[in-house]
Amino acid sequence: MANQDAAFGFRPARHLTGGQIRAEEANIANNYDTAIYTGQVVEAVTAGGVEAATVGDVQQAGVFAGVFYTDPTTSKPTWKAYYPASTAAADIVATIYMDPDIVFEAQHDGTGTAAMNFASGNFVGTGGSTVTGQSTQELDSTSFGTTASGLKQIGISKDPDNSDTGSANCNAYAVFGTGENVFTFATGI
Repeated sequence: MANQDAAFGFRPARHLTGGQIRAEEANIANNYDTAIYTGQVVEAVTAGGVEAATVGDVQQAGVFAGVFYTDPTTSKPTWKAYYPASTAAADIVATIYMDPDIVFEAQHDGTGTAAMNFASGNFVGTGGSTVTGQSTQELDSTSFGTTASGLKQIGISKDPDNSDTGSANCNAYAVFGTGENVFTFATGI
């Protein structure tokens, strides 16, 4: 049966050590010019906050899960499932799944297979929905191999609608690669 092509970014599924999945808070710079959606990979930046990650970043902070700020138009406290680009607010605080032991579920953009388990690869895509706030990032199927990369696939999803490894867009479980998450490399940024 063909998989449903419905990218949703990276969704926390479980914890490698059986621990509880917890989110942390991180700042987004006032007037940061790029939208960030729930389920999108973010990177730590030298200013002490987070920004949208790009493929190849080695200081990934985790996965975005919403934002709180004082709306510059209404002056009201506001929570959104996505960060609207260029928001002029001095109190922007993002919720981030930062723990490097969190296992995330994500959809492959091509055909993902069990043979990719324990291979390294990257994500693809930066868009999302301003209605739902959900990211459309996916696993970049063609990037998985033996070269160190941002993510490591550790299994195929058990989702009955998206676990067919014989067709495109199956879901898989992934963790951040060693030395790719800000908490797993020895030096500061």
